[in-house]
Amino acid sequence: MGADPNARVRELLDSYDRPDACAAELLCDRHPAESVAFTIVEGDLSAVDLTYGELRERSERFADALAGLGVGPGDRVATLMAKSADLAVVLLGIWRRGAVHVPLFTAFAPPAIAFRLHASGTRVVISDPDQAGKLAPGGDIPADPPWRTVVTGAGDIPGAVRMDDLPVSGAGIPPVAAGGDGLLVQLFTSGTTGTPKGVPIPVRALASFHAYQEFALDVRPEDIFWNAADPGWAYGLYYAILGPLASGTRSLLLHAGFSPELTWQVLRRFGVTNFAAAPTVYRALRAGSDGQAVRLRRASSAGEPLTPEVVAWSADALGVAVRDHYGQTEHGMVICNAWHDHLNAAAPAGSMGRSLPGWECAVLADDADIEAPAGQLGRIAIDTQHSALLWFLGYLDTPERSAQRYTADGRWYLTGDAGSRDADGFFRFSARDDDVIIMAGYRIGPFEVESVLVLHDDVAEAAVVGLPDEIRGEVLEAFVVLRDGVAATGALAQELQTLVKKKFAAHAYPRQVHFVSALPKTPSGKVQRFLLRDQGRAAG
Repeated sequence: MGADPNARVRELLDSYDRPDACAAELLCDRHPAESVAFTIVEGDLSAVDLTYGELRERSERFADALAGLGVGPGDRVATLMAKSADLAVVLLGIWRRGAVHVPLFTAFAPPAIAFRLHASGTRVVISDPDQAGKLAPGGDIPADPPWRTVVTGAGDIPGAVRMDDLPVSGAGIPPVAAGGDGLLVQLFTSGTTGTPKGVPIPVRALASFHAYQEFALDVRPEDIFWNAADPGWAYGLYYAILGPLASGTRSLLLHAGFSPELTWQVLRRFGVTNFAAAPTVYRALRAGSDGQAVRLRRASSAGEPLTPEVVAWSADALGVAVRDHYGQTEHGMVICNAWHDHLNAAAPAGSMGRSLPGWECAVLADDADIEAPAGQLGRIAIDTQHSALLWFLGYLDTPERSAQRYTADGRWYLTGDAGSRDADGFFRFSARDDDVIIMAGYRIGPFEVESVLVLHDDVAEAAVVGLPDEIRGEVLEAFVVLRDGVAATGALAQELQTLVKKKFAAHAYPRQVHFVSALPKTPSGKVQRFLLRDQGRAAG
């Protein structure tokens, strides 16, 4: 990037927002075949490099196999996979075919998976063997599903086929050029009410993801870059997979579950110089520190606000103070304490930074759609008229839910977060102005968890809230009204926790279940979750 970041934004848009834009070319084929795309690290610290040449060859075969399964441009193909070489190959094959990727988080239970498969109209789902059981016919997965199941290894799912057994024509199917407006990904994001919303991510969004790699993360060719986020969620998909591929940056993918000890080992063994993760990872590293510092050049955090003690600790333990970055599933990262030399600035303590080049953000007054004075709390918003990298234009098939995110004149996109901006343009996060729970960097909509709790025969009503947690940032706690005559017991609380794990997601169960006689509500019947949060804090 030269001295003019806005000129670089125009260059990126010229590359990615074209009628003939081809995802396979932009993410793989234009890079030197011998360059390493990913280093796949196993839990025992063994590793293998996947070059762009290998990625091209293997993804071409997989795109051919998808064509044999009847997958064409615009069709949805889902993945229920951990970070691995197979995942990289499958994703490039999907995009090479011009199909649309539907990410499925591996902690999801069958009902959450089934909802996303049905809502997206998925044609094919690719699963790791240890996840394939969630796709077996049962209460939530139909015996004759409208999708085909492909397993990356040995799997015992009726009707499933092993990826290695897929027939390949060898005809050399050319990559599909979907254009800048063509869809790349359909990702689901949770809100406070209703089912998760489908976020359409077009090819032109790659310009924004690439810009974040350069502007905010300052990833350079000589870096050993590792974004530890899971690609089943936005930050991991956008900036551990898409951003590195778009920029041609070598990236680590850890094919193992998270632990502080393993994370320290990977940082040291592979000489990581540029690291990105959710605050919960940094908090866990701090709690599990063995006293052996590492020396990073850059450290970045996203998903929830950083706390001061983590920033202070990181300067000694990591060799650099971790910096806060802010964004959303619908836009990617938009406000950051950027690392690039031309954007690097001494930010006030607790700030999440300034608007990135290509984005124009502001704080609107609470009672009018005008910018609030410097330092005044208000609603964090994105200027849709002056944000060149803006790519989100609305949720799929839910225009009414899309409209709720904009001011009446369409000028401002409302993020749902509250904060302030000082006279120098630095933003400070205050709170969410909705009830979405952010736990370990993952968005959890209370509606999804509450919908599971009320399935239990003994439950009359339920509400969940997020309460502060030292490691995860927030944890879920449930407030449950039981039916008449039902006794509140520890065993019943455990039943409800298990039900959420089985029917929604393993990571999203309530850590505590409070049995209450009634839920506080407004005159119109809306649950007042802020009162439940106060009650939970008092009980804690």
